Amino acid sequence: MQAITLAITGASGAPYALRLLESLVAADRKVYLLLSSAAKVVLATEVEQRWPAADDLFDAYMVEHYGAAPGQIVRLGKEQWFSPVASGSSAPKQMVICPCSMGTLASICQGLSDNLIERAADVVLKERGQLILVPREMPFSAIHLENMLKLARLGVDIMPAAPGFYHQPQTIQDLIDHVVGRILDHLHIPQDMMPVWGYQGCQR
Repeated sequence: MQAITLAITGASGAPYALRLLESLVAADRKVYLLLSSAAKVVLATEVEQRWPAADDLFDAYMVEHYGAAPGQIVRLGKEQWFSPVASGSSAPKQMVICPCSMGTLASICQGLSDNLIERAADVVLKERGQLILVPREMPFSAIHLENMLKLARLGVDIMPAAPGFYHQPQTIQDLIDHVVGRILDHLHIPQDMMPVWGYQGCQR
C-alpha cells in the first residue's frame, strides 16, 4: 500500500476528516493517522465518535466502521518521535491536515515541530513532498492570511473547506463530498463523489 499521513486537528470540520479517511481506505492507501488533543474533543462533539484508546480495539473499530484492512490505519501519538512520519527517510511523501486549525497552521509556518503533527508536516516540506492544509475558519485574520501565503509560496496546497454549489447539492453529505473530492483530486486519487465543471450536466 502507498502510505499517506492524515492529521486531524481541533478546527471544526470533523465530517470532512472522516469522509477523507474513509476515501483513503477505499483507495487502498495505508494511513498514518495523527490526532491533536483538541481533535478528539471535536470528534466527540461534532460526530459523536470516541475512538478506543487501546490499539487493538482501535484497529478493530476501524475495520468495522471504515472497512479498513487490519493494520491499514496506524494511529500515532503526538510524541511518537520514532514513528515513520517523523523521519525524512521513511515518511510518506503526501500529507493532509483536515481540518487544519490556525494554531497548527501557524506552527507549521514557523517550523516549530513541537508535536508529531507539526514535525510530520515539517518533514514533508523539507523533503519536497505534497502537503495539503484544509483550514476551516471564518473570518481569516491578517495573521492567518499571511501564514497561508507564506506556506503557499513554499508549495503547500491551501484548500479551505469551502464547498461549491454548481453541482446542486441536496444534502450536507453532498457538500462534504465536494470538499473531499477536491482533496482527492489534488492527491491524484480517482474519485466519483464530485462532478467536474463542464457542459454535459457537470458529469465526469
